[in-house]
Amino acid sequence: MTEAEMQRQEAVVEAVLFTMGKSVETSLLAAALECTAAEAEAAAERLAARYAEANRGVQLLRLENAWQLGTKREFYDALIRVAKEPRRQVLSQVVLETLAIIAYRQPVTKMEIAKIRGVSSDHAVNKLIEYGLIYEAGRLDAPGRPALFATTEEFLRRFGVDSRQDLPSVTPDQEAEIQEEVKRELNYRFGTEEGKLGEDSEDGD
Repeated sequence: MTEAEMQRQEAVVEAVLFTMGKSVETSLLAAALECTAAEAEAAAERLAARYAEANRGVQLLRLENAWQLGTKREFYDALIRVAKEPRRQVLSQVVLETLAIIAYRQPVTKMEIAKIRGVSSDHAVNKLIEYGLIYEAGRLDAPGRPALFATTEEFLRRFGVDSRQDLPSVTPDQEAEIQEEVKRELNYRFGTEEGKLGEDSEDGD
C-alpha cells in the first residue's frame, strides 16, 4: 500500500469518527474503508499515533474493539470556560469497591459480589448501571439464571485504558491490594471525596 493510500484510509477513519460522534467498531470502519478488519485497525492505530505525536487538542481513543475521537484531558479547564461543565458523579466507597470487584471478576453475578464484600451490593450495582459504568452482560447458566455484570466503554474512558485486558493481572494473594489501588485511582478519576458520599454511602437494601 502506498503512502497516499494509507493517508486516505486514515482520512476516511477520521471522517467516520467525526461524523458519528461516538465510538465506532472496527468492523464498521472496515466497511467504510472496504477493507479487512485488520487493515482498518492498522489505519486507526496510525491515526491515533498521529494525534498523539502532534500538539493537538484531540485524541483517538481505543475502547476494546471500537474507536472514538475525544478531547485530551489537559484541555479540560479551557473547555469548561465556554462549555457547560458535566455533572460531577461522586461515588461512595461502597460503589467504588463494587466497581473494582466487577472490573477484575467480570462477568460476575450480584451473589458473587456479595460473597466477596460480605453484604448485599444491589444498591451499588444499580448505581453503577445508572452511571453507565457497568451493564448486564448476559445470564449465568445456573438455577435462576442470575444476571452477569461487566464494565462498559464508559468505564474504559474514565479509567483511561484501551481494554479490560490492560488492567494489571493479579494473583489471589495480590487481589485485595490491587483492588485498593483501583479504588484509589477511581477516586481520582471520578472525583470521590472522603466525607462527601451523599446517598451512596450505604447499600440502601
